[in-house]
Amino acid sequence: MLVIPNQSPIPLTQFNSDGHSKQGNSDRTEGHLTAERWIEDAKTAEALYLHVPFCFHKCHYCDFYSIVGNESQYESFVDQFIKELTIVGSKLDEVTTIFMGGGTPTLFEEPLFAKMLNAVHTHIPRAETCEWTIEVNPETMTEEKANILVATGVNRVSIGAQSFDTTLLKSLERWHEPESVARAVEFVTSAGIADFNLDLIHSIPGQTREQLLFDIEQATSLSPTHMSCYALTYEPNTPLRTRLERGDISRLSHDDEAAMFRLVREELVYRGYAQYEISNFAKPGHACKHNIAYWKNKNWWAIGPSASGHMNGRRWKNTPRISEYLKFDSLPSVTDVELLSSNESAGESFMLGLRLVEGMEKVWVNELLEQSEGNWRTVVIDESIQKGYLEWFRDCLRFTEEGQCFADTVITALLMQDAENTDTTPQD
Repeated sequence: MLVIPNQSPIPLTQFNSDGHSKQGNSDRTEGHLTAERWIEDAKTAEALYLHVPFCFHKCHYCDFYSIVGNESQYESFVDQFIKELTIVGSKLDEVTTIFMGGGTPTLFEEPLFAKMLNAVHTHIPRAETCEWTIEVNPETMTEEKANILVATGVNRVSIGAQSFDTTLLKSLERWHEPESVARAVEFVTSAGIADFNLDLIHSIPGQTREQLLFDIEQATSLSPTHMSCYALTYEPNTPLRTRLERGDISRLSHDDEAAMFRLVREELVYRGYAQYEISNFAKPGHACKHNIAYWKNKNWWAIGPSASGHMNGRRWKNTPRISEYLKFDSLPSVTDVELLSSNESAGESFMLGLRLVEGMEKVWVNELLEQSEGNWRTVVIDESIQKGYLEWFRDCLRFTEEGQCFADTVITALLMQDAENTDTTPQD
């Protein structure tokens, strides 16, 4: 019997709310290949991801590309960033969503911050209803920066609260004070941005049910239109993972992690937030359009070092080296280039589409099963339905409420290439 790896009763996090994506196996090519080979495809991009890599502190759970310090590179980075924006923007039709993440996009002082955002405003063609989100570190937001956001067309922000408990913030190595979250909210809403997300992390080592309830209460008291609530993940090559392996911290049990997830879902729904994706909740009309584009496997272009793009089944990542990024004359070099097979593309579509609470339409599911090699994905789906993890509802395949707690198990099974004897039973 095939044992499925990474059996955790918490949702998958390969594609999370900040628009970053993790790469699978691929041919690594660096220093000579650029996206110029397929830039003409950019006209089909519906979404744009912009990556600003600088931070004033590296959180110990973060495995995204970020650079601490190096203030001397800020201006050079913005100049190169604008150069890339100009090239890509000339190839784009109107995009419907933009997401600027990091790193800490709000780290720069106001003049440089304004220069960067004005460039996006100038060079990127946007649909009239374009959703433009920027990630905000609470400590770095000022009244002037909030006004710059509004002046340049940003209409949505995502604020990294993570927790309102000082002990838990210290455990996460987050340096902001809880009060700074409310202050950041006041700045952006007073400037005219009513649509904002708050990020929370749950299942932190030592976290109690009472602490999680406190975090939810504090977050919702600020009236965000959107909440992203992810279980803490222990990514390889992060200080957090090292601490776990050394025994310095203890991960919550699978049952406790699942209980935390259920509590988040129950409390946010009670407070008027609709769960539209496993870890994301929104007030009516405020689901994140950019994230939905990811989960429906739409085309998106990426700008900035280490930013990952997807166009017509081709994935790539811009160079993750700032020194390399600052040297390019046209587009930056790329790495992790892969062209997905029909079978791989089907697996990825299941991975992403099943994250949506509404699920996947039967027509789409059947198309993906036809793309798959053999009938093993049909077997996985049938077994998952029998176990109560998946269900057909209004001609859509979706997770049941209990099945959401075991999304990792089911989706891992659907991704596997050699799954003749796939067992979807959760492993302890």
